[in-house]
Amino acid sequence: MTREEHSPLQGKAALVTGAASGLGAALAQRLAASGADILGVDLQEARLVDHMAGLRRHGVQAHALSVDIADPASAGQAVRQALDHFGRLDILVNNAGTDVTLPISEMLEADWMRVVGTNLTAPFLLSKYAADAMRRLGSGHIVNIASTAAKRAWPNASAYHASKWGLLGLSHALHAELRADNIRVTAVVAGGMRTPFLLERFPELDPSALQDPQDVAEAIHSVLLLPPSTVVAELTVLPLRETSWP
Repeated sequence: MTREEHSPLQGKAALVTGAASGLGAALAQRLAASGADILGVDLQEARLVDHMAGLRRHGVQAHALSVDIADPASAGQAVRQALDHFGRLDILVNNAGTDVTLPISEMLEADWMRVVGTNLTAPFLLSKYAADAMRRLGSGHIVNIASTAAKRAWPNASAYHASKWGLLGLSHALHAELRADNIRVTAVVAGGMRTPFLLERFPELDPSALQDPQDVAEAIHSVLLLPPSTVVAELTVLPLRETSWP
């Protein structure tokens, strides 16, 4: 399979976290098909390496970095590797996420720190370092994968909700701040997807009512293709049949 001809993303460089599975893998696949070079970041090293190798059939560069983005040092490492591999960074996708599904009475401080570290602190640091590189380039696009959990709440997910509400706020703040530097920032409020992340935590869900992560990746891809003078600050992508939100 070859890359798409004449795509505006051809030759761009993208850093995608959580790229070994689910939405991250689907989005890395979609961007590679449009000619973008990919640095995928994930803790699942073997799966990540296999997926990046598969992306090279599109004729692009695709590299794997297996680090824990909850470690603050990993953000700088990831951006440096993207620049070392590609010489530029055009797109950052803050997709990696985790959860500890427990009532607050049982949640440990370490649980809270891990969820917030992965879901909120890592996107802040990655955006900080990526924005420096994009500023030098004169343009860029940061995509923050939030969730309907940033708009509503359910029991036993206090850390997850806090991190996703925080990520949505961070994304809008960066949109306001970075547009002066020609850097676009988009928050994606994604409804339920057929991914292990969701189905393993909530096995009672009907998979047929959820959306394919490839469909969400397609929606994000369309935002990345907008003219450079236009930005979608917040995009909500929901399963048609799943009615928990709105």
